[in-house]
Amino acid sequence: MDKAVAREILLDRKRRRRTLGGFATVMLGMFALGLWGIDGWLSESPLRFGVYWGLCGLLCLFVMLFALFDALSAIKEERERHQ
Repeated sequence: MDKAVAREILLDRKRRRRTLGGFATVMLGMFALGLWGIDGWLSESPLRFGVYWGLCGLLCLFVMLFALFDALSAIKEERERHQ
């Protein structure tokens, strides 16, 4: 079931872009929360600070790789459409 859902998201351009936008929104929300919402709480513990910003970094990396996948998929789809 999970593979079917993932395949559907990855093959449909609109759904892929909507999913990418959702992940990017969550990432920006986490950055804003860490910078202005819970900055005092995070600064109390170096471990807490490192774990939170590490997770933010991993999410950012995921969003960048997903955006690269989307760009390459769009190029492939357009090449196939024009052949």
